[in-house]
Amino acid sequence: MSKYSSIRGINDVLPPESDKWQYIELKARKVFDCYGYSEIKIPVLEKTELFTRSIGEDTDIVEKEMYTFPDRKGELLSLRPEGTASVVRSYVQHKMYASSSLSKLYYFGPMFRYERPQKGRSRQFYQIGAEAIGTSGPAVDAEVISMLFTFFDQLGLDSLNLNINSIGCRDCRPGYRAVLVDFISSRAADLCENCQRRYNDNPLRVLDCKSDHCREKTSGAPSILDYLCGGCSSDFDSVRKFLETLGIAFNVNDRMVRGLDYYTKTAFEITSNKLGSQDAVAAGGRYDHLVEEVGGPPTPAIGFAVGVERLSLLLAEDDISLKKSPDLYIATLGEDAFNAAFRLAHELRTHEIKVEYDHEGKSLKAQMRRADSSGASYALILGEEEIKSGRAMLKDMCGSGQEEIAWEGLLSEMRVRMKG
Repeated sequence: MSKYSSIRGINDVLPPESDKWQYIELKARKVFDCYGYSEIKIPVLEKTELFTRSIGEDTDIVEKEMYTFPDRKGELLSLRPEGTASVVRSYVQHKMYASSSLSKLYYFGPMFRYERPQKGRSRQFYQIGAEAIGTSGPAVDAEVISMLFTFFDQLGLDSLNLNINSIGCRDCRPGYRAVLVDFISSRAADLCENCQRRYNDNPLRVLDCKSDHCREKTSGAPSILDYLCGGCSSDFDSVRKFLETLGIAFNVNDRMVRGLDYYTKTAFEITSNKLGSQDAVAAGGRYDHLVEEVGGPPTPAIGFAVGVERLSLLLAEDDISLKKSPDLYIATLGEDAFNAAFRLAHELRTHEIKVEYDHEGKSLKAQMRRADSSGASYALILGEEEIKSGRAMLKDMCGSGQEEIAWEGLLSEMRVRMKG
């Protein structure tokens, strides 16, 4: 038994699961590139103040879930619990707004939250995120959502549900907040401890409580959609029309709010009925004041994050091309044949042909079994006679055909066959 083990909730990702993650990332890159997004690499560590100011001090993330510690100079640092605040910090720090009116950025990487590990949720978890910073048009809201659905379609996912809502802006949300606090106050004693503690400071979070008891007690709560100002109402109508134009089905859920304080206007969540209670696959929304709060100029923005672990749970390995099968397996007999295989493998690999060969001196029969189990497309048999004659048998492992070829010309032969 190993002397050491990983930290609870912080897991290794092993093959073939890691192959699946590479597949997900590859599809994301291709789709995001088509929509004009560029990758940004953000640090894992940030000053804690970035998250307390942007996410909100009374959110569960900041109150209970962040990994926070002082450095040697006493400055509080935190492992990033989410990506948007870091992207916006970078956007402001490097004055990206000076060179472009619209910045489209995406990222991949681990996030960290101290919470109870469960299926699809770890303390170190991975997200794919995207941010469109610099425009307030509702068409961008719909385009961001459509990019997500294009990505999911490329992965072959189905049975996904889109919930959308508008959570208003600084002009209309205070009026709704007052009405909601009044509604909740008469029921507060019957709510869970979290809801009782936060309803005065962040009453919208009460609507998002996962407790069935709290949801029952707050059924009939006033809808924020009835209190939107003219601008928010018009924008939300436009978002819905744009989604309808693209043929994207959605459900308006007026109880859905985002768990982070920086969100405004459009909020959305994509769920799957194949994941059980933890059914959210992706979520996001508009955050029109975050850039300014971090120190930049007033700049509207919208973004989302996708949970890689939950995406992976939805992907069956049999449905996607994950196997890293070699194009060619070289079976050898004798030292001279092994040396030839060693040289050939290097030559082919430098030309992007996947090659495997035996390192252990196994019998020809055992090597051919290995070639078959590896899923290799072709097998080349090299022995003393083949080295002398300069010709060897190339076997099609996917069919029954085989033919003799000049093994020194294997590169050009494999190129022709792989194209076919």
